[in-house]
Amino acid sequence: MFALVLGMILFTLIRGIAQWNKNNHSPRLTVGASVVGKRMDVSRHHHHGSDNFHHTSTSTTYYVTFQVESGDRMELTVSGGEYGLLAEGDQGSLSFQGTRYLGFERQ
Repeated sequence: MFALVLGMILFTLIRGIAQWNKNNHSPRLTVGASVVGKRMDVSRHHHHGSDNFHHTSTSTTYYVTFQVESGDRMELTVSGGEYGLLAEGDQGSLSFQGTRYLGFERQ
């Protein structure tokens, strides 16, 4: 069981490093786009301490779907602050690098 958990952690770590490296080697692009959707994913984590206390923590990941001028859609992870500032229907210039959100400037 320990080996399985360790393997999953290593797989996730390696996949994250590979995506980070791919983003770093991708060009920075700025294109016309509009916000067509927003969603959030709330994860709950339960921890059982050695002191028989149960601890719960949550984390929220924010996603925004953009439609670019070509008609293609892309969903990017954004910060909570950016998520709150963007509204469906906003139009402007989207800056990104691979799957990394860099910013959105309204027109």
